[in-house]
Amino acid sequence: MSAVLSPQPSVAEPIDLGLLVDSAAFGGPEAYVRQLLRRLPGEFRCHLVAAAPVAARLRDAAAERGASVTVIPLVRGLDRAPGLEWLLAARPVDVWHVSLLDPRSNRAALVAALAHAPTVATLHMPRPPAEPPVTELSGLYRRLSGVIALSAEIADTLRVELGLPDDRVHRVRPGVDIPLHVLSSAPPDARQPLRIGAVGRLTGRKGFDVLVEAVRLLHQRGHRFTVEIAGEGPHRAALAAAAHGLPVTFPGFVEDVPAFLNRLDLFCLPSRAEALPLALLEAMAAALPCVTTPVGDIPAVLGDAVRTVPPDDPGSLAAALEQLLLVPEARRRLALRARAFAERELDAATMVTAIAHLLTHAAHPTPSPTPLPQRVG
Repeated sequence: MSAVLSPQPSVAEPIDLGLLVDSAAFGGPEAYVRQLLRRLPGEFRCHLVAAAPVAARLRDAAAERGASVTVIPLVRGLDRAPGLEWLLAARPVDVWHVSLLDPRSNRAALVAALAHAPTVATLHMPRPPAEPPVTELSGLYRRLSGVIALSAEIADTLRVELGLPDDRVHRVRPGVDIPLHVLSSAPPDARQPLRIGAVGRLTGRKGFDVLVEAVRLLHQRGHRFTVEIAGEGPHRAALAAAAHGLPVTFPGFVEDVPAFLNRLDLFCLPSRAEALPLALLEAMAAALPCVTTPVGDIPAVLGDAVRTVPPDDPGSLAAALEQLLLVPEARRRLALRARAFAERELDAATMVTAIAHLLTHAAHPTPSPTPLPQRVG
């Protein structure tokens, strides 16, 4: 379990690390970079290069570390970005880390980083099912020193579609801060109406439209509760229109996620596609009963620590939420399983240790590297 967020002093050889984030909205991949800024050992001198407005969301974590911050235009979806390549040339580092939302989205960022230093990437999401295989990117990905895969499906894509050898595909389970104390203003069955919450990018992948429809069903049955869906994204206006007249609010970006989670009685993430979402893991660490879908690594890794329902099924989601709303003991048991699993398996310190090992080897390769500590499953 962990509470200290600042990097620890180190006597190891300094490593200049560039963190490149080519994203338009703050979500799980950006929270992952924030963990690196806060937790990488002291020998890493970090330089954050990020698109606005994400750079603003990461500025506090960068300041805590003493990291430089450079704001860039969004280049997502492009094959090349000469301006970014020039900018990175003026920022010499020992190794770059590039955050990839999915295999195709951040091609220009990869090209720019690889032009100037060894590069490690973290791939956060698998290829969207409707898209063709990503075999055309094999040459680009094979130039990387290593790729961190956050799910088994992502690892398979890297090996099968992109042709990466096993020694450059690294399964590292996401981790989160584990609160030392989980606060509650009242016992879970003493406050009415109960509060259901969600955190994530407001996109189709997260399935928040399904949650709104489930809320409509529950509201029609006369249940008293409120729902807060936190986050930013292109579907906000459509979701707000669909939720008109329902007890649903959209608070936007939430700076203090633990404080937001602390106000909730239930957490819901009805995703259509995932790897292993940080927002869900944070809710488990906060001892919340969680309802989600069996996509990505969620069923294989989390098991009965969460309740799962089929994706795109408002009726099943409404039934699961209804049972938890009505039965305090069911909420309590699920919350205890979630918290116990988080304490056992999800501490961010383990994740960051593995990533630091990989970045160090990429910056200073040796003929016979020691194996990267793996956190799989």
